[in-house]
Amino acid sequence: MAEEAHERIQVTAPPDVCFGIATDFERYPEWANNVRQVKVLTRDEQGRGSTVEFRVAGLGRSVRQVFAYDYVDAPAALSWHLVEGEMLRRLDGRYGFQPSDRADAAEPNCRREATVVTYDLALEFGLPLPGLVKRQVTGLIMGNALKALKQEAERR
Repeated sequence: MAEEAHERIQVTAPPDVCFGIATDFERYPEWANNVRQVKVLTRDEQGRGSTVEFRVAGLGRSVRQVFAYDYVDAPAALSWHLVEGEMLRRLDGRYGFQPSDRADAAEPNCRREATVVTYDLALEFGLPLPGLVKRQVTGLIMGNALKALKQEAERR
């Protein structure tokens, strides 16, 4: 049975910047925790990665995962599903990028363009693990992904 999780975070950067970071797969190792290597295997007619291989650190080892990406709701959202991978039966997800604005703490009358990034994840392990461990791993994946995306978007 799949573990499902849903989180959101506010990022002080416009939606197109957040979407651009999320789809610039080759640069993931520069900012995404645990991503060691990325190879775009196929691209769509717009040049975006449609099948992407990741090498990530997971549960004390290097794990290979291949995802197929869907841009049907782009640039408002990006979704993916696991095509093949080690240790997992399923890892399907979706980023949503909702325009927002936020007050600048230093200048309360100043509004900055922002984005509410949502992350939905369904994860099923290929090996037996206690429910608590599954929930912890799922939470770590989500929390790390959102925090790293936020840091990279706000850095740019």
